[in-house]
Amino acid sequence: MTVRLHLVFGGELKDASRTEFVDPDNLDVIGVFPNYAKAYDAWKSASQRSVDSATTRYFIAHLHRLRDEERRDSKTEEIG
Repeated sequence: MTVRLHLVFGGELKDASRTEFVDPDNLDVIGVFPNYAKAYDAWKSASQRSVDSATTRYFIAHLHRLRDEERRDSKTEEIG
């Protein structure tokens, strides 16, 4: 079985319509989860705690996709 890691993190955004953080050095890292369902539950809980802050957002990053991109990039470099 393949583990597909997911990172849940968030913080205050400079503008609610963009994804640029006010203070990227102090992001709220909720954790790394072994599957999307657990990451979603953690994201939902964190999002609900910050519902009163219009500029605070939480995200789910698909870490397994980043790893896959590295493999594709290295294969491209070998060929290219």
